[in-house]
Amino acid sequence: MQSNKRIALKRIVGGALGLVALSAAVAAIAQPAAGPQSGFVFRNTVTGEQLDISQGKEGGRDTPAVKQFLQTGRNAYIDDKSCLRNGESLYSTSCSGCHGHLAEGKLGPGLNDNYWTYPSNTEDTGLFATIFGGANGMMGPHNENLTPDEMLQVITWIRHLYTGPVKDAVWLNDEQKKAYKPYKEGETFPKDAPGQCKPLD
Repeated sequence: MQSNKRIALKRIVGGALGLVALSAAVAAIAQPAAGPQSGFVFRNTVTGEQLDISQGKEGGRDTPAVKQFLQTGRNAYIDDKSCLRNGESLYSTSCSGCHGHLAEGKLGPGLNDNYWTYPSNTEDTGLFATIFGGANGMMGPHNENLTPDEMLQVITWIRHLYTGPVKDAVWLNDEQKKAYKPYKEGETFPKDAPGQCKPLD
């Protein structure tokens, strides 16, 4: 009798551990994952398939910011005014038609609050994967019309338009959260704003 209880308990514990392992494996497939040596592995937001970042529009893969992003998942452009200037222009031509001029949502979902259709987009790595590889509905991949460096600039602009609670802005470090000021419509950045991003052609 005692041994039957032990066997039953072992089966329950074994089954529970199996479910935990399966859940972890599914989560790893669905989200960008950090690799031990090669930086981040970017995965399609919907299918979980690995994205080949070498594909798509030529250029914009060897900038210091992209190299850092591919290794660490941190976007060095986040509060750089020269990159915000470019990001606004790139967002206007590539994204605003579906997501609205202020990322308030239109045909596509809003991007300026703390609700995300795809929770992985809370992180810049997840948002990058969605822009690069596309998602559901009309959100097709943008890797043919934006380089990875341009995608980081677009992400910078999207984050700048954020209107939600600063505590939820996980893309900002503690210092950036203290200095955070919500976007005000009409705010502009001069063409000669100093920073890491050269003016767009």
